[in-house]
Amino acid sequence: KRLDLEKNMRYATTNSCQEFEVYYQPIVDISRPGDPCSGAEALIRWNSEAMGMISPSEFIPLAEYLGLINPIGSFVLKEACRRCKYWNDMGHPEYHVNVNLSVVQLLQNDIVEQIAEVISETGINPKNLTLEVTESLAINDMNRMKKILADIKKLGVRVALDDFGTGYSSLNHIREMPIDVIKIDRCFIIDIGKDEFSTAFVKMVAELAQTIGVHVCVEGVETKEQVDALKQTKIQLIQGFYFGKPLHKEEFDEKYL
Repeated sequence: KRLDLEKNMRYATTNSCQEFEVYYQPIVDISRPGDPCSGAEALIRWNSEAMGMISPSEFIPLAEYLGLINPIGSFVLKEACRRCKYWNDMGHPEYHVNVNLSVVQLLQNDIVEQIAEVISETGINPKNLTLEVTESLAINDMNRMKKILADIKKLGVRVALDDFGTGYSSLNHIREMPIDVIKIDRCFIIDIGKDEFSTAFVKMVAELAQTIGVHVCVEGVETKEQVDALKQTKIQLIQGFYFGKPLHKEEFDEKYL
């Protein structure tokens, strides 16, 4: 199966990434009345001609290993920026789009130039683009990570630290890294309101973030109880099935434009 995946992924990437689709999961602003949508996270899906729908957890690690994440990532970035520009032009100038950048992509020597080129080509307002990175690079080379992210931010783009609280997260990272948003992983809010540690963790990160002038987005919100508990904190942004699953661009437009 792995060989089949590899062969079909190589075919899909050489074929202009036509088999890949970008879905959009709404990000909601709970600090404003009515919890309005404030944009979306762009999520990749692979609808393989030969193998059907393949989940990201199955193909992304392989794409990173094979170095194919670069063309796939470029495709997602361009598609997402194009879509966000469309939302902005259709009466929602405040909508932003979040795009994940893997460590493999970040380590390309020309990554900043690539991002600048996509911004120029699609016409998106750079402040409406948020690039999500994990801190795995920071563990090995904090200075390099800081330099790359600082150069990206000079373009006017925002940077989010994804999956905060999992892996090797250090509270020091959020002070050292040039970031605009901290994304708290869903594992911390499954029991929020019931479990004291989860509640204290989210409150602490929200207060720290406020101190350093950074927004917080909580992922994986699925119940009204979780939303109610989060509204008691200084959290601003939420995404999760409670507000909406990842949607195809037409479905997203129908619901949120």
